[in-house]
Amino acid sequence: MTIKRRDFIGLTTATLAAGMLTGMASCTESPKNEAAGATATLQSITGDVVPISPAERQARIAKAQRLLSENKMDALVLDAGTGLHYFTGITWWPSERTMVAIIPAKGEVKYVCPGFEEARLREQVIIGKDVYAWQEDESPYRLIANAIKDAGIVYRAVAIEESTRFFIVNGIKKESPDLNYLSGDPVTIPCRLIKSAAEIKLLQKANDITLAAIKHAAGQLKEGMSQGELSSIIMSAQGQLGGAPDFALCLFGKASAFPHGLKEPHQLKKGDMVLMDCGCVIEGYNSDITRTIVFGEPTKRQQEIWSLEKQAQAAGFAAAKIGTPCEAVDAAARKVITDAGFGPGYKLPGLPHRTGHGIGMDGHEWGNMVKGNKLLLQPGMCFSIEPNISIVGEFGVRLEDCVYMTEQGPRWFSQPSKSISEPFG
Repeated sequence: MTIKRRDFIGLTTATLAAGMLTGMASCTESPKNEAAGATATLQSITGDVVPISPAERQARIAKAQRLLSENKMDALVLDAGTGLHYFTGITWWPSERTMVAIIPAKGEVKYVCPGFEEARLREQVIIGKDVYAWQEDESPYRLIANAIKDAGIVYRAVAIEESTRFFIVNGIKKESPDLNYLSGDPVTIPCRLIKSAAEIKLLQKANDITLAAIKHAAGQLKEGMSQGELSSIIMSAQGQLGGAPDFALCLFGKASAFPHGLKEPHQLKKGDMVLMDCGCVIEGYNSDITRTIVFGEPTKRQQEIWSLEKQAQAAGFAAAKIGTPCEAVDAAARKVITDAGFGPGYKLPGLPHRTGHGIGMDGHEWGNMVKGNKLLLQPGMCFSIEPNISIVGEFGVRLEDCVYMTEQGPRWFSQPSKSISEPFG
């Protein structure tokens, strides 16, 4: 999955901003001064982080090779991006100069890169040793085709990882039109869908950081502050705590009814619903947490809708059982909302989107909790549970926490809010 939510949110930066604790005392500093100095007392909590080991990456490649053979494919082509990082540990900007890794069904990983980048690539290579370097006046696609053939052709089928850009696939096809080019999903999805214990630890740390950053930022809320000011506080806090800040979507008042906000700027007012949807990255692994609270005293209407949202999230969690289809999580959460008179389906007012998405090295991965997804829940799957109640013209409420599946059922990465007045448990 290549489109990260931060890229989408970047299109509507005016919507970025955040939330607060009910009944919190006002601060004397201006919002901008708060944003600048709010994280001065925060310390990194990443001292115990352990990166993914070369041995685990080797095991991933071995699994991919087994799946290649089972699916009668000769090799898997990985463009620069998440898939490349997942299998090889290499991070590489996907520029117009082609750089790919090739995992053959048998043998070592091979790489194709620009000639002037060979030394930089070799510095990162920890798996495999063969590098095919192309010069500026040469075709990288010919070298890719050669690397595939050098690895051995048995099935005459090449798997292409889903994020591989068209011009690369098209170039390879022109060089080797005699081979079949197929989706690499039967190889890559089973690998990345199931997280190891090491991956779950990294996801846990990312979630710990994001929740702490949201909690910290809630103490900086002040009437008149902008959504962007609060967003900046959260992003800065995630960095201070040791994460790579990824996004902080913060919505006030009526804007909270739109899951990804509006372009129109909003300043915080007493009685506003405040929605904070935030995430960071640790060693390539993402967090995604949303808290919704009220700035000031909540109305009866706000309390009722918030409580309904909490019930829906709890129902989704209860439905997440090993061997149950993903769609059951959505159905359980959605039923709570529709039984209360909202919807039906995706209609507003109500829940306009799926109840959850997979998460890992991409913020949104496979394993969506949505109607029609018959994929059975398995140990190691990680996903969000975030039924959203949108009431256009009033406000929206979203409570989002991610879980990982164990043999005994789901476990929260972040503990859900207890109540509208206890958003951090």
